[in-house]
Amino acid sequence: MRTSIATVCLSGTLEDRLDAAAGAGFDGVEIFENDLVASVSSPEAIRQRVADLGLRIDLYQPFRDAEGAPPERFATVERRFRAKLDLMARLGADTVLICSSVAPDTVDDDALAAAQLRRLAEMADERGMRIAYEALAWGRFVSTWEHSWEIVRHAEHPALGLCLDSFHVLSRTDAYGKIAGLPGDRIFFLQLADAPRLDMDVLQWSRHHRLFPLQGRLDLAGFTQSVLDAGYRGPLSLEVFNDVFRQADPHRTAVDARRSLIALAGTLTRPAGPSETRPAGSRETRPAGPCETLTPAPALDGIAFVELGVDAETGPELDNLLRALGFAHTGQHRSKAVQLWEQGSARILLNSGAPRPAEGEAAIRAFALESTDPAASARRAAELLAEPLPRRRRQSEADLTAVSAPDGTEIFFCRGDYWLDDFLPTGETRTRETGITAIDHLSLAQPFDRYDEAALFYRSVLGLTDDEAGEFAAPFGLVRTLAVRNANRRVRLALSVPLLRRGDWAPAVPHPQSLTLLTDDLARTAAALETVPIPGNYYDDLDARTDLPPELRDTVRKLGALYDSDEHGQYLQLFTPVLGHRVFIEIVQRIGGYRGYGFANDPVRMAAHRAQRLVSRA
Repeated sequence: MRTSIATVCLSGTLEDRLDAAAGAGFDGVEIFENDLVASVSSPEAIRQRVADLGLRIDLYQPFRDAEGAPPERFATVERRFRAKLDLMARLGADTVLICSSVAPDTVDDDALAAAQLRRLAEMADERGMRIAYEALAWGRFVSTWEHSWEIVRHAEHPALGLCLDSFHVLSRTDAYGKIAGLPGDRIFFLQLADAPRLDMDVLQWSRHHRLFPLQGRLDLAGFTQSVLDAGYRGPLSLEVFNDVFRQADPHRTAVDARRSLIALAGTLTRPAGPSETRPAGSRETRPAGPCETLTPAPALDGIAFVELGVDAETGPELDNLLRALGFAHTGQHRSKAVQLWEQGSARILLNSGAPRPAEGEAAIRAFALESTDPAASARRAAELLAEPLPRRRRQSEADLTAVSAPDGTEIFFCRGDYWLDDFLPTGETRTRETGITAIDHLSLAQPFDRYDEAALFYRSVLGLTDDEAGEFAAPFGLVRTLAVRNANRRVRLALSVPLLRRGDWAPAVPHPQSLTLLTDDLARTAAALETVPIPGNYYDDLDARTDLPPELRDTVRKLGALYDSDEHGQYLQLFTPVLGHRVFIEIVQRIGGYRGYGFANDPVRMAAHRAQRLVSRA
């Protein structure tokens, strides 16, 4: 399928946006009027640049307050429209979007609206152009697709058709199934946008919170399938108004946008063409295959290892901490400054050879996933625009494919333990003295402008599903969280982001990361290491709001642990101090099948870490 993107989705000048769209592999663009007005290039120069980039202009938009105009104003509408047709001719665009009127003097008269749109369609047709009419969800009198279709149908002009916008439809209703019964040749354009479910004014929701497909909670797959079932054969085009996207690097955003369309198309079925339809007169068709053939996401079965980059300061700190937790330094890489540490099934690599930006910096640089088919995992990643990262290795070393997540974390795909041959044994052996059994999950704070990109990446590239999401009031601002997991919960990732950019007053840890280790005996683990002190206020509140058995209540307080529960079980948490500037280790014990991540305790943990860091710097 052809893909297109509205210039309003991206940041920068119009020229920047066109370059980004072409670089991401889009076939076409929608030129948003404000972006053209602000451009220093003439329409002819923009037309040439679009052609040179291998793009086409699929739509010029928007033309506002056209239909339902009082007779004394419609002459002005015609004059404005004639000028826009002249402009479109200079641009080389042949379709203009007219959105339903919001003008206060609009007349509530469908016959008048149809007659006026017909007149404008005649003007467009004379120039070999056409009009796509869209119902704004906040239109003064026309605010539903059904109403806009009735007006288009009554206007009866071949140069007038519909523009269907997923946000304008799905923000009002989930009942979109009848779209499949529309004549496909009267759907001139399809615009797609996802969004979170928010209880707010629809205009503000639209202007600030739209997302790319599969990043939000609207049924983009079902809606788009209905439009295709109607017989629509134009491009899948994105029209997303989002405050963050309009500040972010347009090239990254464009790649994220196109990834969303590839992932969406992989869920759709293209209906059969006319030659494949059922008997004449029937509008039903049989499926003719997927719109986008994506390699199915192979099953994942765990985190094979986590790699932390360390420097001269944090390397010894992590060495001491891992030994306290019962880990053994079991291997040294044959050609790189990388150590292998093991305890239970948990494997941690310490890489002191990677350049770090400053002393005292440690970071989760990479992790490896056990895949039933690593080659297929890498192939799917490439299909979704996550190209393999170049790696320097000796011929005898394991060939592990790696791709980069939006925050720069490297993700490896492997199957089995063959990669361990790259490490020379040190002679140290593992013990179970502290109770650590496995890696439970990773928590990765995302840069402000990459959170939604990261969520889409992990869902689409790795095939993970949402597990738990929420927002909480942290000591230094609101924080949004999202956990994603695989089917058997052996791969769990927790993503977080501050809801606003941090300013000068930002004493919180920037982009914190944590490696969460699972223990079968928290008391035994706690005895082996230093943890962050938790204030007594927390335990007083815990006693007031829960009815824990006295033994468990006393244990939680004595260990300095945090507590959470769900319908499946209970969760105990301990935290080490921050190592360097951003990394810490979390130790957890899951009791009775608890499935969550203890997000409710994060504000307490963050305040405790802040207090600990102030003491350590005194």
